[in-house]
Amino acid sequence: MNIPESLKDIQQFVASGEISLVHICKEYIDRIKSSKTNSFIEVLENEALSKAEEIQRKIIDNEAGLLAGLFIGLKDNICYEGHHLTASSKILEGFESMFSATAVEKIINEDGIIIGRLNCDEFAMGSSNENSIYGPVKNPHNLNKVPGGSSGGSAAAVAENLCNAALGSDTGGSVRQPASFCGVIGFKPTYGRVSRNGLIAYGSSFDQIGVFSKNIDDTSLISHVISGADKFDSTVSRKEPNKKTIKTIDKKLNIGIPEDYLNFKTLDAEIKEKTLSIIDDLKAKGHHIEILKFPYLEYIVPTYYVLSTAEASSNLSRYDGAHFGLRSNDASDINSTYENTRSEGFGIEVKRRIMLGNFVLSSGYYDAYFTKAQKVRRLIAQKTFQMLEKNDALLFPTTPTTAFNIGEIEDPIAMYLQDIFTVHANIVGLPAISLPIGKHSNSLPFGIQLMSGKFKENQLFELSKFLMQNH
Repeated sequence: MNIPESLKDIQQFVASGEISLVHICKEYIDRIKSSKTNSFIEVLENEALSKAEEIQRKIIDNEAGLLAGLFIGLKDNICYEGHHLTASSKILEGFESMFSATAVEKIINEDGIIIGRLNCDEFAMGSSNENSIYGPVKNPHNLNKVPGGSSGGSAAAVAENLCNAALGSDTGGSVRQPASFCGVIGFKPTYGRVSRNGLIAYGSSFDQIGVFSKNIDDTSLISHVISGADKFDSTVSRKEPNKKTIKTIDKKLNIGIPEDYLNFKTLDAEIKEKTLSIIDDLKAKGHHIEILKFPYLEYIVPTYYVLSTAEASSNLSRYDGAHFGLRSNDASDINSTYENTRSEGFGIEVKRRIMLGNFVLSSGYYDAYFTKAQKVRRLIAQKTFQMLEKNDALLFPTTPTTAFNIGEIEDPIAMYLQDIFTVHANIVGLPAISLPIGKHSNSLPFGIQLMSGKFKENQLFELSKFLMQNH
């Protein structure tokens, strides 16, 4: 069965009786069951089928919400009331969400259908989706390759057409990097655009819920629905969400190109060539291109990991076996309960980041690491805002390479450097998107990234649609 790629087409075909939403749901479920990517860890089969029947009637009666016909997967760190949630970690085995994330509630209120839970790196810590109690996710373009991380299950599911769209979380590129590796759209909103209520916290000043899809109009619409003020998250802006539909660009744009990214030592030659060809095409169409200097590229990853691990060490202190999830049987008192539960429950990468975070916050090292990283973060933000004063967006690759082999990168530092092009947007809290407009000679996809000013998602989507239509 061929499922229309855009939500608009699905709604039109269901309304006219040409296609059944229940049949679409069954097709997705069959695909998930036969998939070899390990992207889904739970399929909500009966629930999704029941909702599909209900929403089909709503579409026919012209009473449906904006997302009617959308089957969406949730990364396993986003709460859905009454359903299991583990953040792909042993320490949360058996836990059920007591409430739904605000973003999930908004999707359900607009008749979106939650089809299942998606695999991810444990507590969203990783760049390859190899750090999961459920095993690694495989890239649908090549099962020997990683899908990227930490939202690898979300990216792989959308790439393999197991659902229309998926939610992920983006702390340092965890939506955009796997989107690049899997050849789909991956969008991270402005920090404070989407409520973090119901998202398991990793780095609270970096985390944002993001969207995966194959259609830029659907991405924009989902972003519109999940954005907006929330009484449960005081960091959310009261600004109007982005528009439901994307306007056509009706003016010449100013595009900034940070040349330090294009001259980065490990940037693949074909990715660089494709980026340059897009720049030349924009120039030929009359858009103004400005080559920019960004002198802080080498400091981006160290700054991010000092600050994010510090926040993670605090956020993850709540998992102690006393209130929910795993509790070690090998415990004689409260201290041994904490120690053994955390030792047994957390994976190696999570332990590594907790230890690093505790170290940079410890007495004698706080000023040397954490305080300095905060100062560098401010410098990076000041320079970025300056670059965007005269430019509508910045354009550069999403990742230095295409997807690598499962098990190939064992050095943690080498793995952290996979985020070199994506952490920029998280450090400064700006909206960014990875667009699947590159295909390597090795048959793997790669993405081109756009980053715009604060709360300028409309502009970002307009330019994204223009690039996807022309490349």
